[in-house]
This record gives sequence, structure tokens and C-alpha cells, in this order.
Amino acid sequence: MTHVDEASTGSGIDALPDEHGAMLRKAVRLERITLVVLAVTVALVGVVSGQSQAMKTAWYEDLLSFLPPIAFLVATRVIKQKPDAEHPYGHHRAIGVGHVVAGAALLAMGSFLLIGSLIGLINQEKPPIGTVVLFGHSIWLGWLMVAVMAVTGIGPVLLGRAKLKLAGPLQDKVLYADADMNKADWMTSVSTIVGVLGIGIGWWWMDAVAAMVVATSIVWDGVSNLRTAVRDLTDARATDLDGGKHPCIDQIEQTARGVAWVDEAAARVRDEGHVFHVELFAVPRRGQDPSVEQIRELRDVLHELDHKVHDVVVAPVHSIPVYLTEEER
Repeated sequence: MTHVDEASTGSGIDALPDEHGAMLRKAVRLERITLVVLAVTVALVGVVSGQSQAMKTAWYEDLLSFLPPIAFLVATRVIKQKPDAEHPYGHHRAIGVGHVVAGAALLAMGSFLLIGSLIGLINQEKPPIGTVVLFGHSIWLGWLMVAVMAVTGIGPVLLGRAKLKLAGPLQDKVLYADADMNKADWMTSVSTIVGVLGIGIGWWWMDAVAAMVVATSIVWDGVSNLRTAVRDLTDARATDLDGGKHPCIDQIEQTARGVAWVDEAAARVRDEGHVFHVELFAVPRRGQDPSVEQIRELRDVLHELDHKVHDVVVAPVHSIPVYLTEEER
């Protein structure tokens, strides 16, 4: 009997072609730059935050923004490990674990900040914003707050756009979530500036409302990321970054149906992080009894479709599982 090559599962780095490997290295550099930018932002916002709820909430959000890049960098190191007896599928799902950690932390802290802001609005807390002496002149602290929020809001937006260009090809949902949060940071900056200026003109409630807007944004990021991460870790059907059915699934099935000995085919595909684990159920044509070599050839053809099609198992069956039939999808 023809020998079958070993299972295709490898490390998360081995699975990437050279072009995507370069993208991953670029993403790592961007996340390291993000950590530096966040460190500077947290320091500046912390110095000028004063008693403003909006500023404090923005500061907490900046602290939370450390989580996705840290989760990404840790996961990227973990996926370099090769499969072993304890982890026969490899360590690809470190990406999903990092996604869960970041999403859960965002949801918990966002809920805390939202409740705190609401209580402050109900209690009619009126935060004072004093003055500070700068270069021998007395300046309203609110102007420094506005300046800091305007300047620190630029970096994350630019970094977020750069990360989004890499997240799609890499199929990296942690990077995508981080990029989406960065890109939306302008809303935090604008909301905080409006809240501070509201205090300046005597509309104390605008500060609490601005804080609630920022906290709501954090909660939404937490909910959406946690939902997606849990879905992937519970072996739901592989999706694209927007949550739709991944186009690779149809491509896999159509390719398999084009093989001479295959009458019908359906794929069970789950997201492992940067790559997919694929179980292809193939019904042979009448009178066909596929050899091990033919099965291996089909597997190799599927590997060539896309680098995401990484760990493939081809199973000849008498009929397609009912939950994979067109009527059940």
C-alpha cells in the first residue's frame, strides 16, 4: 500500500507562505510601535486628566488598549511551537485564546466604566477643572486636556489603518479587533474633547455623557470580540473577519467535486487561528474505490488552494453528513 505523508499540521509560522510571513513580521512591528505609543498616551492623559470623568474614562480605555497588542504578541510566539503529543493539532488556537482574553477584559472594564459614568450623571457630580501655571502663565487645564486628546488620537488611527491591511490576508482576528479599536479611537478623542469643553461653558453633564459614550464604545468592542472569539473556539464554521461564511469552504468543495472519482463532497472547516482545519467528506462515484494514493492527491490539491487550508483530512464516505447538506446550511 502506498505510504501516506504525515499529517500536515505544523507550526503557525510554517503554515504561512513567504509573503504572509513578511506580513506577520510587519504586524509584530506595528504592535510593538503601538505599545510605545500607548505608553506615551497613558502618561500624557494621566498627567492632565484632573477630575474629568471623560478624561479618566479615556485613560482607562488607553490602559485597556494594551491588551490586544500584548495578546497578539504572546500568541505569535506561542504558535511558533510545533505539534506534539499533548497538542496534536498544533498551537494555532493561541490566537483564539488571546482574542477571548482581550474581549472579556474589554467587556468587564467597559461595563464598570459605563455604570460609574451613569452614577455620576444621576448624582449630578460636577467635576472642577482648575488652572495650571505653564511657562509663567496661568492656563485653564481644560485646554491642555483638549490638546493632549487631539494629539494622542492621531497615532492609533494611523496604526489601525495599517493593521487592517494585514489582518485580512493573515486571517488574524486579534489583529483585526485591535485595528478596529485603534481606527475608532477618534471617537474617544472627540467625545472627550466635547465633554471637557462642556465643563468649560458650564454644561457639567456633558462630561458624564462623554464618558458614557466612550464606555459604551468599550463595551461594544468587548461584546463583539468576545462573541467572535467564543464562536471560533467552540468549533463553529470558519468565517471571514466580518463573520460571514468563509469563501474557502465553497472553493474546497467545488475543487473536490471536480476530481474524477468524487461524486459529491462537503467540507467541515474550523478556524484554528491563521489557518483552517479541514475535514472533507467525499462520496466516490459508482464503481470507484479510491486508493490511498488518490486520496493523498486530493489532499495535496486542496493544500494548494490557499495557505489557510493547512490541516486537511479526506474521508471517503457513503453519504454526506446531513448537517452539511445544502438544505441544512
